[in-house]
Amino acid sequence: MRLFPILLVLFLLVPLLEIYLLIKVGSHIGAFNTIVLVVATAIGGAALLRLQGLATLTRVRQEMEAGVLPAMPMLEGVLLVFAGALLLTPGFFTDALGFLLLIPPLRRALIREFIRAGAGRMGPPGPPPGGAGQPGGGDTERGPRTLEGEYWRDED
Repeated sequence: MRLFPILLVLFLLVPLLEIYLLIKVGSHIGAFNTIVLVVATAIGGAALLRLQGLATLTRVRQEMEAGVLPAMPMLEGVLLVFAGALLLTPGFFTDALGFLLLIPPLRRALIREFIRAGAGRMGPPGPPPGGAGQPGGGDTERGPRTLEGEYWRDED
């Protein structure tokens, strides 16, 4: 599936959903209270994000000192940056998504699912079979492609 249509729909639907929720909540608790609630969720989310980010950074350092590639903590860091962006965006829907990404077991499950889904598309790890000029190497959509030629070095 193409990424552009998905992003287009998200950029149209998410702001509309946020406006709808802000109007609905504002009609029940008042405009001032709605603004206070949006600012409070941003401040609370930023504080939680800071704690989670520092904990993740500590895990990255510990794994690097142990000589282990800190893949999971680094990917968690990427999701924490995304959570921060969602929490700082005014609105209740984006705040809810941001707070969900602050739950460590949920965040790790999301990363594992992302890796599992991507691993099937990328194929097995390691170099592709064959290489340039070898059978099976240099595959394109139309099949193997071999380039033949000569070269020489001109001495000055």
